[in-house]
Amino acid sequence: MHKPPDVHWQDTKSVLRYLRGTNFHGLLLQPQRSLSLHAYSDADWAGDPSTCVSTTGYLVFLDSNPISWQVTKQKAVARSSTETEYRASVAAASEMVWVRNVLQKLGVSSVRSPALFCDNIGATYLSLNPAYTLE
Repeated sequence: MHKPPDVHWQDTKSVLRYLRGTNFHGLLLQPQRSLSLHAYSDADWAGDPSTCVSTTGYLVFLDSNPISWQVTKQKAVARSSTETEYRASVAAASEMVWVRNVLQKLGVSSVRSPALFCDNIGATYLSLNPAYTLE
C-alpha cells in the first residue's frame, strides 16, 4: 500500500474510469409470485501465478434478481480443480442458507428448496456423497 507499482495504479485508474462511465447502470429487481433461491458458483484453480491460490466466486439469485455475490481468494492452495470448485460450492451453499434464514425471519415462507449450480462434475459428485471429505 505504501509503494504500489505502476501496474496497480493503471489498473486502479481503469476501474475508476469504468465506474465513472457506467454510473447510470443498475440492477433491475422484478416482483415474482413464487420465490426460488438459486446460486451459481465457480472457481479458477491456481489462478494467481505467484501464489497458486485459487479465486472463488458465487452469485445468489432470488428468482431472476441477484441479491448476493462474492469473489475472493481462497485461504489455502488447492490440490485439484475439484477441491477448488468444491470450496466455491460450499461458500455459495453457506450464503444460501444464510439468505434463506433471513427471508424466513422476514416472514417470507414460500421459498422453495434452493438450487446450487456448479460447472465441475467432480465437485458435484463430491457434494452429493456425504461419505467424501476433504482433508
